[in-house]
Amino acid sequence: MSVEKMVKVESFQRALGLKKMVDRWRNSHTHCLWQMTLSQRRNPYAILRMQDTMVQELALASKQLLMVRQAALHQLFEKEHRQYQQELNQMGKAFYVERL
Repeated sequence: MSVEKMVKVESFQRALGLKKMVDRWRNSHTHCLWQMTLSQRRNPYAILRMQDTMVQELALASKQLLMVRQAALHQLFEKEHRQYQQELNQMGKAFYVERL
């Protein structure tokens, strides 16, 4: 076989493999959609419960994300404060700290 024919055969095999993969994905997607509609027809209250659970999980996730972001910001402020103190100490100056 010539090199050109081998390249054509390899590209054809690759295209055939991609086509098979797309067909498998399309079949599984259709099957999933069918299962979803079947379960929706079977139990609409389960879907409502699932949606309510998703809303609650999203609310908790956003609260946790807010807490994580606040903690990261607090650490950043502390790091910058220490850096400013070091720079001022090098210049012979300091922050005023009131002691009780």
